[in-house]
Amino acid sequence: MANQDYYQILGVTKDVDMAQIKVAYRDLAFRFHPDTNKDNPDAVDKMKQINEAYAVLSDSKKRRDYDSLRQQYDSADAYTHFRKNYSDQDIFTGTDIHTVFNEFAKSFGFRNFDDISQEFYGSKGKVFEFKGSDFSFKGFFFGRLDVGKSSFKVPLPGKMGWIIQALLQNISGKRISLKGKNLYDTIQISPDIAKMGGPYAYFHRWKSKKLVVKIPPNVPYGQQIRLSGMGKDGKGGGKSGDLYLKIETKLSLANKIRKYLPF
Repeated sequence: MANQDYYQILGVTKDVDMAQIKVAYRDLAFRFHPDTNKDNPDAVDKMKQINEAYAVLSDSKKRRDYDSLRQQYDSADAYTHFRKNYSDQDIFTGTDIHTVFNEFAKSFGFRNFDDISQEFYGSKGKVFEFKGSDFSFKGFFFGRLDVGKSSFKVPLPGKMGWIIQALLQNISGKRISLKGKNLYDTIQISPDIAKMGGPYAYFHRWKSKKLVVKIPPNVPYGQQIRLSGMGKDGKGGGKSGDLYLKIETKLSLANKIRKYLPF
């Protein structure tokens, strides 16, 4: 592999477009599929080379990085430098090679990628799938996904957040937790409490419970007080969110309303 480059492996020139790369890969994948090469002990290694070349050249960023190295070095050195920056996991994560193998399975009765991935990559190659009532996702992940010992923060809210959580949990085999959402409310206190500070009885309507909030002295109008862990409950063992209470004084509120009155 070190004496070849990815373009040579796929049998294409460096100026081919993405469609030509996909065609070249499909032809070679069919030619060297292990189910049609049972008497060829070199077929698996050849197929692994083809998969790696396609995974790089079918990704615009990886291809740019590889092309840049080919301009600086010869083929062997370009490959060596590229592999110093890209691990197997970097190369194969996100590739759609599994799709081609599964199409061959449907059309020609070959084993699908789930069945032959062990032969290629052992326990490293994983196909994940998640299905919902109105959506489905399937992809290929190479290597190990480390989601941490306790939790993984999913940046997307609602359904999409849980879709991604399910995908990551499926890939990693670990339980993934989500922190609960923060809650926001406004309380109205008297000018005396705003100046002197003191306890304030607050009814937490989301949790149906009474809380005693400590108001600091000389609290400014619009100040927020954070109550840690008083937001919505987390999911999958995640921490609860926080509750933020915005301070308004009754006098300030009256003055605020008076500005809009016609007298």
